[in-house]
Amino acid sequence: MIDRILFNGHIHTLNASLPHATAIAISYGRIVAIGTDDDVLPLATAGTIRQNLNGKTVLPGMVDAHVHWEWTSKAMHSVDVETSTKEEALRRIADYAAGVPDGEWITGWGWAQDLWPDRAFPTAADLDAIVPDKPVFLRAKSGHAAWANTLALQLAHVTGETPVPAGSDVMLDTSGEPTGILLEAGAIDLVDQHVPPISAERLAYMMQVAQERAHKGGLTGLHDFDDPSCLYALQILRERGQLGLRVLKQINKDFLPAAIESGIRSGFGDEWLRIGNLKMFADGALGPRTAYMVEPYENEPENYGIVILDKEQMYEAASAASAAGLATTIHAIGDRAVHDVLDVFESVREEEKQRGELTSQRRHRIEHVQIIHPDDRHRLAELDIIASMQPNHATSDWSVADRWWGARSQWAYNARLQIDQGVKVAFGSDSPIEAIEPIPNLYAAITRQDRHGMPEGGWYPESRLSIDEAIRGFTLGPAYAARLEDRLGQLAVGYLADLVVLDRDPYAIDPSELLAMQVLATMVDGEWRYTTID
Repeated sequence: MIDRILFNGHIHTLNASLPHATAIAISYGRIVAIGTDDDVLPLATAGTIRQNLNGKTVLPGMVDAHVHWEWTSKAMHSVDVETSTKEEALRRIADYAAGVPDGEWITGWGWAQDLWPDRAFPTAADLDAIVPDKPVFLRAKSGHAAWANTLALQLAHVTGETPVPAGSDVMLDTSGEPTGILLEAGAIDLVDQHVPPISAERLAYMMQVAQERAHKGGLTGLHDFDDPSCLYALQILRERGQLGLRVLKQINKDFLPAAIESGIRSGFGDEWLRIGNLKMFADGALGPRTAYMVEPYENEPENYGIVILDKEQMYEAASAASAAGLATTIHAIGDRAVHDVLDVFESVREEEKQRGELTSQRRHRIEHVQIIHPDDRHRLAELDIIASMQPNHATSDWSVADRWWGARSQWAYNARLQIDQGVKVAFGSDSPIEAIEPIPNLYAAITRQDRHGMPEGGWYPESRLSIDEAIRGFTLGPAYAARLEDRLGQLAVGYLADLVVLDRDPYAIDPSELLAMQVLATMVDGEWRYTTID
């Protein structure tokens, strides 16, 4: 039985054998026929729903290959401090705090001191002046720093004498006391562990709210990088039939021993929720200047960034994971971090070769590849490593990158370099660090400009992508990374009926129009999850 036929559409299939079609027949969540209206409409039976697309454009469902899904869901229920000035951030915090009961923590995210006029880190004293009697804990936009008030530091017992985990830092003032800024996960966790956790049920509810936003943006799936608490909530939604996104769940390093002991392998699960890779951090981020660099930051001759895990630590974990059937993905932003990660993967690939394994059996990834040293530019291709990148970071960070990396920025945020060498590229948003909607990301990839058209002509315009390359980064790339390329990423017979309907054809419009393009409907598993069409 044919459940539904979509016809009179303008369909980009991304299937090389049939690039364009006008009609799709769907049965039990899969595509059973695709072609012209004359080919497909005669397949309808008495119970088939026939839906006229009136010439609207259809693409395969888009998948965000790098999301912090728990963090994204929680961020929609906390104070937003992504502002152009510290003063505006403080005003928002004060307004939000007025509605928070005594004794409860105030949490939020989004601040970025490099985007404020004085570019100075904020302090606990700034927060104490407006909220002295409730603990405040605010993550930076980069995710690699946090800002806390004095009460939060006191509740966490953080002082100038507190031992700080390696690869992180508690900033101190001239008297040796914490300023309120915590750099990297080890230091951030000193306070974060005291923030009362929410229940899995509550988190599942927050995810449902976030899922609605994802569907409205045209997403049909995501790759998550948060802790097992995220997996608990996802399983609740899966059991109840409420999970409407296909999720690839990565495993953070602290949980690798448990994963190996359980015998779990990459690809375990179903088409809704499956296990991806081991996830590790090599370094920090550009915003707090903790990305690990070959040469120091401009005007900071002593600052090379922070090493979170050294090569030996990364190799030990990646080697053990590979032997146990788990691929690895490693966050690397600075060029020295990328270099070290490539060295690790080179060693692990040699071990896999000795075991007679193909590179496609372990789909290792580097997350961000934010800046690469020119000497390493060919190595992802040579080692068959997936480049998981976020085009919108380039248009958010270009002025900061120019300030701290100078001329090296020609090698930064450069998906063009990887694609030209045949590297498999998967694009994402890094939500909530950037907006989860993929259309602004497509715009960023092909214009290298922000929403205001800056920089004029595009930042390193030679690195711009075509619209087809950008769309493939949100479809075929994530499908390959999730080992789902035989059923996702394109619209073809036998593939899952995940697709998005747009109000205009991105292949036919001027790039400047992309930001005005609207998602009209999103289908996952043959069901409309969001729709404005009849």
